[in-house]
Amino acid sequence: MTRTRTRVSPPDQACVAAVELALEAARELAGPGEPGEHLGYEGEGDRIVTHYFACLDRAYRGWRWAITVTRASRAKKVTVSEAVLTPGTGALLAPPWLPWSERLLPGDLGVGDLLPTAEDDDRLVPGFTGDDEELDHQMIFEYGLGRARVLSAVGRDRAAKRWHSGAPGPHTPIAHAAPAQCSTCGFFWPLAGGLRGEFGVCANEYAPDDGKVVAADHGCGAHSEAAVVPPPVEQSSPILDDLGYDLIEVESGSVDEAASEELGHS
Repeated sequence: MTRTRTRVSPPDQACVAAVELALEAARELAGPGEPGEHLGYEGEGDRIVTHYFACLDRAYRGWRWAITVTRASRAKKVTVSEAVLTPGTGALLAPPWLPWSERLLPGDLGVGDLLPTAEDDDRLVPGFTGDDEELDHQMIFEYGLGRARVLSAVGRDRAAKRWHSGAPGPHTPIAHAAPAQCSTCGFFWPLAGGLRGEFGVCANEYAPDDGKVVAADHGCGAHSEAAVVPPPVEQSSPILDDLGYDLIEVESGSVDEAASEELGHS
């Protein structure tokens, strides 16, 4: 086996020398004073060379002007073929483009917004082919009626993992401080079907998760069997004995009660 060698032609010297021509083209796009020093050149092919100039615009730090010049075969005059601003090393770039279906986050859907579901969404299966025990068999019996698609096993597992690892799950501060799990609470209403043993709906109006799906091992302080704090003991009024009396000796003062001296009162 022999390797084929590709001959790389040296850059065209006339195009390499056209630095001023490339700089003028960059100034027409960027404005006077914005293109900076010449950063070098790169041969793109036969009689095609790209010159690079620093970009001094503060909004495009790390970018550079790329001006491609060329000349026709057997011609002496060099002309500008392309001028563009390209990112260099350390340039600030926009994140890769993602379709809307991958950018959508929970809570983005607002009033009046529509969220179409793809035909091949693996979270759903046709209603008449589903084999889950929670399917409505009456709906299947009447072909063509009811829901066109139902939750698939993949969609159910994804929902279960999302709920169990989120706020309704057991790994939250309120669940750690709860006196017991939701599975033992009288306000816990289990879901039907395959998720019955894992999730339910809270029916306690005073609980923070009232009307929401919670995991069976979730919990909060509004548990139906939470310990009742005993009422405070009321202090009784003191008992006074008003039937008897005690004799108390009174010390005599400095005034002689036996004296009949006039005190000056009228």
